[in-house]
Amino acid sequence: MTDEPVPAPAPRTVSPYNAANILTVVRIVLVPVFLGLVVSSQLTGTGARIVACLVFCVASATDFVDGWIARRWSLVTSFGKVADPIADKALTGTALVLLSVYDRLPWWVTVLILVREWGVTALRFWVIRYGIIPASRGGKLKTMLQIAAIAWYLWPVPEPFDVIGPWLMGAATVVTVVTGVDYVIEALRLRRDARRVPGPGA
Repeated sequence: MTDEPVPAPAPRTVSPYNAANILTVVRIVLVPVFLGLVVSSQLTGTGARIVACLVFCVASATDFVDGWIARRWSLVTSFGKVADPIADKALTGTALVLLSVYDRLPWWVTVLILVREWGVTALRFWVIRYGIIPASRGGKLKTMLQIAAIAWYLWPVPEPFDVIGPWLMGAATVVTVVTGVDYVIEALRLRRDARRVPGPGA
Protein backbone atom coordinates (compact mmCIF):
# COMPACT_ATOMS: atom_id res chain seq x y z
CA MET A 1 0.00 0.00 0.00
CA THR A 2 1.39 3.38 -0.94
CA ASP A 3 0.97 6.37 1.26
CA GLU A 4 -0.94 9.08 -0.48
CA PRO A 5 0.43 12.61 -0.04
CA VAL A 6 -1.32 14.65 2.55
CA PRO A 7 -2.63 17.89 1.04
CA ALA A 8 -1.08 21.04 2.51
CA PRO A 9 -3.48 23.17 4.53
CA ALA A 10 -4.81 26.23 2.76
CA PRO A 11 -3.19 29.48 3.82
CA ARG A 12 -5.13 31.35 6.48
CA THR A 13 -6.96 34.37 5.15
CA VAL A 14 -7.25 37.30 7.52
CA SER A 15 -10.28 39.49 7.00
CA PRO A 16 -9.57 43.23 6.98
CA TYR A 17 -12.74 43.64 9.08
CA ASN A 18 -11.10 42.69 12.36
CA ALA A 19 -10.74 44.31 15.78
CA ALA A 20 -7.24 45.65 15.16
CA ASN A 21 -8.21 47.43 11.95
CA ILE A 22 -11.42 48.76 13.49
CA LEU A 23 -9.37 50.40 16.25
CA THR A 24 -7.08 51.91 13.62
CA VAL A 25 -10.09 53.39 11.82
CA VAL A 26 -11.41 54.72 15.15
CA ARG A 27 -8.08 56.48 15.67
CA ILE A 28 -8.32 58.09 12.24
CA VAL A 29 -11.90 59.22 12.92
CA LEU A 30 -10.87 60.74 16.26
CA VAL A 31 -8.28 63.00 14.59
CA PRO A 32 -10.82 65.56 13.23
CA VAL A 33 -12.76 65.31 16.52
CA PHE A 34 -9.58 66.17 18.41
CA LEU A 35 -8.83 68.98 15.96
CA GLY A 36 -12.27 70.51 16.46
CA LEU A 37 -12.01 70.37 20.24
CA VAL A 38 -8.61 72.08 20.30
CA VAL A 39 -9.71 74.80 17.88
CA SER A 40 -12.87 75.45 19.91
CA SER A 41 -10.88 75.77 23.13
CA GLN A 42 -7.92 77.60 21.52
CA LEU A 43 -6.00 75.99 24.37
CA THR A 44 -7.30 78.64 26.75
CA GLY A 45 -10.61 77.20 27.93
CA THR A 46 -10.74 74.43 30.50
CA GLY A 47 -13.64 72.12 29.59
CA ALA A 48 -12.97 71.64 25.87
CA ARG A 49 -9.26 71.50 26.54
CA ILE A 50 -9.66 68.65 29.00
CA VAL A 51 -11.95 66.78 26.61
CA ALA A 52 -9.43 67.31 23.78
CA CYS A 53 -6.68 65.86 25.96
CA LEU A 54 -8.82 62.84 26.86
CA VAL A 55 -9.68 62.23 23.19
CA PHE A 56 -5.98 62.42 22.30
CA CYS A 57 -5.08 59.94 25.07
CA VAL A 58 -7.84 57.51 24.06
CA ALA A 59 -6.80 57.71 20.39
CA SER A 60 -3.16 57.17 21.36
CA ALA A 61 -4.10 54.15 23.48
CA THR A 62 -5.74 52.49 20.48
CA ASP A 63 -2.32 52.45 18.83
CA PHE A 64 -0.94 50.15 21.52
CA VAL A 65 -4.10 48.04 21.73
CA ASP A 66 -4.55 47.42 18.00
CA GLY A 67 -0.90 46.41 17.64
CA TRP A 68 -1.20 43.96 20.52
CA ILE A 69 -4.41 42.47 19.12
CA ALA A 70 -2.90 42.10 15.64
CA ARG A 71 0.15 40.26 17.00
CA ARG A 72 -1.70 38.22 19.62
CA TRP A 73 -4.30 36.80 17.22
CA SER A 74 -2.31 37.05 13.97
CA LEU A 75 -4.60 39.68 12.48
CA VAL A 76 -1.94 41.52 10.49
CA THR A 77 -3.33 42.72 7.15
CA SER A 78 -2.12 44.85 4.25
CA PHE A 79 -4.66 47.49 5.24
CA GLY A 80 -3.34 47.57 8.79
CA LYS A 81 0.28 47.85 7.67
CA VAL A 82 -0.56 50.99 5.68
CA ALA A 83 -3.34 52.56 7.77
CA ASP A 84 -1.75 52.13 11.21
CA PRO A 85 1.34 54.33 10.63
CA ILE A 86 -0.78 56.88 8.76
CA ALA A 87 -3.17 57.10 11.72
CA ASP A 88 -0.26 57.52 14.13
CA LYS A 89 1.38 60.28 12.09
CA ALA A 90 -1.94 62.05 11.54
CA LEU A 91 -2.76 62.13 15.25
CA THR A 92 0.69 63.16 16.49
CA GLY A 93 1.24 65.58 13.62
CA THR A 94 -2.10 67.30 14.18
CA ALA A 95 -1.37 67.70 17.89
CA LEU A 96 2.11 69.12 17.32
CA VAL A 97 0.97 71.57 14.65
CA LEU A 98 -1.88 72.79 16.85
CA LEU A 99 0.47 73.31 19.79
CA SER A 100 2.71 75.43 17.57
CA VAL A 101 -0.21 77.35 16.06
CA TYR A 102 -1.30 78.37 19.56
CA ASP A 103 2.28 79.27 20.59
CA ARG A 104 2.64 76.46 23.09
CA LEU A 105 5.46 74.72 21.24
CA PRO A 106 8.27 76.18 19.09
CA TRP A 107 7.78 75.50 15.39
CA TRP A 108 11.29 74.08 15.02
CA VAL A 109 10.40 71.27 17.42
CA THR A 110 7.26 70.42 15.45
CA VAL A 111 9.10 70.51 12.11
CA LEU A 112 11.99 68.42 13.44
CA ILE A 113 9.71 65.71 14.83
CA LEU A 114 7.49 65.59 11.75
CA VAL A 115 10.46 65.39 9.39
CA ARG A 116 11.79 62.49 11.43
CA GLU A 117 8.43 60.69 11.59
CA TRP A 118 7.62 60.94 7.89
CA GLY A 119 11.26 60.33 7.00
CA VAL A 120 11.32 57.01 8.85
CA THR A 121 8.06 56.01 7.15
CA ALA A 122 9.62 56.81 3.77
CA LEU A 123 12.72 54.80 4.74
CA ARG A 124 10.58 51.77 5.54
CA PHE A 125 8.99 51.90 2.08
CA TRP A 126 12.41 52.50 0.50
CA VAL A 127 13.85 49.25 1.90
CA ILE A 128 10.66 47.16 2.01
CA ARG A 129 11.93 44.96 -0.85
CA TYR A 130 15.00 44.09 1.22
CA GLY A 131 13.37 43.60 4.60
CA ILE A 132 11.29 45.16 7.34
CA ILE A 133 12.63 47.63 9.87
CA PRO A 134 10.87 46.67 13.12
CA ALA A 135 9.98 49.18 15.80
CA SER A 136 12.85 49.37 18.28
CA ARG A 137 12.67 49.85 22.03
CA GLY A 138 13.93 53.37 21.45
CA GLY A 139 11.11 53.95 19.00
CA LYS A 140 8.55 52.79 21.54
CA LEU A 141 10.11 55.03 24.20
CA LYS A 142 9.95 57.92 21.73
CA THR A 143 6.24 57.32 21.17
CA MET A 144 5.47 57.20 24.89
CA LEU A 145 7.44 60.38 25.56
CA GLN A 146 5.71 62.22 22.72
CA ILE A 147 2.27 61.18 23.96
CA ALA A 148 3.10 62.16 27.55
CA ALA A 149 4.52 65.54 26.48
CA ILE A 150 1.60 66.38 24.20
CA ALA A 151 -0.93 65.36 26.85
CA TRP A 152 0.87 67.56 29.40
CA TYR A 153 0.65 70.54 27.04
CA LEU A 154 -3.03 69.90 26.32
CA TRP A 155 -4.18 69.49 29.92
CA PRO A 156 -4.60 72.77 31.87
CA VAL A 157 -1.79 71.89 34.30
CA PRO A 158 -1.45 74.50 37.06
CA GLU A 159 1.81 76.18 38.01
CA PRO A 160 4.47 75.16 38.87
CA PHE A 161 3.82 71.70 37.39
CA ASP A 162 3.35 73.11 33.88
CA VAL A 163 7.16 73.31 33.50
CA ILE A 164 7.26 69.51 33.29
CA GLY A 165 5.75 69.67 29.79
CA PRO A 166 8.78 71.31 28.14
CA TRP A 167 11.11 68.85 29.87
CA LEU A 168 9.08 65.91 28.58
CA MET A 169 9.02 67.39 25.08
CA GLY A 170 12.78 67.99 25.25
CA ALA A 171 13.38 64.35 26.15
CA ALA A 172 10.97 63.24 23.40
CA THR A 173 12.79 65.40 20.85
CA VAL A 174 16.21 64.00 21.77
CA VAL A 175 15.00 60.38 21.62
CA THR A 176 13.17 61.15 18.36
CA VAL A 177 16.37 62.38 16.69
CA VAL A 178 18.56 59.57 18.07
CA THR A 179 16.17 56.82 17.01
CA GLY A 180 15.78 58.50 13.62
CA VAL A 181 19.53 58.20 13.07
CA ASP A 182 19.36 54.54 14.16
CA TYR A 183 16.63 53.86 11.57
CA VAL A 184 18.74 55.46 8.82
CA ILE A 185 21.70 53.25 9.77
CA GLU A 186 19.44 50.15 9.82
CA ALA A 187 17.97 51.00 6.40
CA LEU A 188 21.43 51.42 4.88
CA ARG A 189 22.53 48.13 6.45
CA LEU A 190 19.56 46.29 4.96
CA ARG A 191 20.33 47.59 1.47
CA ARG A 192 24.03 46.82 1.82
CA ASP A 193 23.43 43.26 3.03
CA ALA A 194 20.85 42.64 0.28
CA ARG A 195 23.32 43.70 -2.42
CA ARG A 196 25.94 41.33 -1.05
CA VAL A 197 23.69 38.30 -1.50
CA PRO A 198 24.43 36.74 -4.93
CA GLY A 199 21.50 36.27 -7.25
CA PRO A 200 20.39 32.93 -8.80
CA GLY A 201 23.08 31.42 -11.01
CA ALA A 202 25.81 33.66 -9.65
